[in-house]
Amino acid sequence: MSAARPGAQLKAVLDTNVYVSAFHSMRGAPFELWRSAIRRKYLLLVSPAIIGELASVLRADLAWPEEEIVAQLKLVVRVASMVQPTFTLEVIARDRDDDRILECAVAGKADLIVSGDRHLTRLKTFQSIAIVRPADFLRMMQH
Repeated sequence: MSAARPGAQLKAVLDTNVYVSAFHSMRGAPFELWRSAIRRKYLLLVSPAIIGELASVLRADLAWPEEEIVAQLKLVVRVASMVQPTFTLEVIARDRDDDRILECAVAGKADLIVSGDRHLTRLKTFQSIAIVRPADFLRMMQH
């Protein structure tokens, strides 16, 4: 894992599945991580592509009403620091949306990526950025 600079706040990118889990249930590691981001315990990084994928999942897969989607996405944008990747990666052939997570992390110089997706977690690291499961990140923050 790339170490956070001394005195600097840890920077993390949450995969879409972590947001969906956090918004679906107010229990478990994803929700605690979302709450920690709101409380500024770490710097949450997000990109337009991640916001777009999250909107699509909330709309198509979870059938959220449009006004709730808009309100939740506005909150994510307020809590997070927006990153605008200027490059495209092609690393995860089976799920190109995972490449958008990697792009955000690299462009934002993230310390870690938090995901429950095996395509990402199987990598373990990408360009010195650790890829961890939500429960592992939560444990790290509690120490």
